[in-house]
Amino acid sequence: MIDKIIGSLEQAVADIHDGATVMIGGFGNAGMPAALIDALIAQGARDLTIVNNNAGNGDTGLAALLKARRVKKIICSFPRQTDSYVFDALYRAGEIELELTPQGNLAERIRAAGAGIGGFFSPTGYGTMLAEGKETRLIDGRHYVLESPIHADFALIKALRGDRWGNLVYRKTARNFGPIMAMAAKCAIAQVSEVVELGGLDPENIITPGIFVQRVVLQKAQETRP
Repeated sequence: MIDKIIGSLEQAVADIHDGATVMIGGFGNAGMPAALIDALIAQGARDLTIVNNNAGNGDTGLAALLKARRVKKIICSFPRQTDSYVFDALYRAGEIELELTPQGNLAERIRAAGAGIGGFFSPTGYGTMLAEGKETRLIDGRHYVLESPIHADFALIKALRGDRWGNLVYRKTARNFGPIMAMAAKCAIAQVSEVVELGGLDPENIITPGIFVQRVVLQKAQETRP
């Protein structure tokens, strides 16, 4: 019997190893799997490469992971905002490496990994520092930059509901990077607010099929952030 439900957050992240590449869903706080991140901090893995849209907000979630000095490199599209002071301090001190990727390229690089695509040409970034060291090509009169897929060992994502097969539905825009990150990682771990019985999810509303999800963990009420 297929049952991907994991009993606790701690069990869900127990095998994330030092030096792993970890994708973390979320657009700012929307769709960020805060409970899984807290469990990862407690677990203790270090020298992580994190793939996320931004570089953390305030002192919680991804910012707390950075503050704990667990991240050696971050790949993101939007590292600086008014409350990204944890990342700012680490970057200015030379304690974290940044790979800046335009948001569309970031999404497509993640999607390419999940789709088995070896690379793609994008016009975004041509003629800028972001294209340095990369192959460029003129296609139909327009310049393009060759971008590589981003693969990950683990993906931590947040969904609204899931079943024991790993099928997921999201709450509106909180889905953001979750579906493509699940496809691009060797092990996708989904934090959900509700676990339903098989058949409890309308097949037409399932965004991430269970084939792309290895673990589902229920976020209990006391673990829910405001």
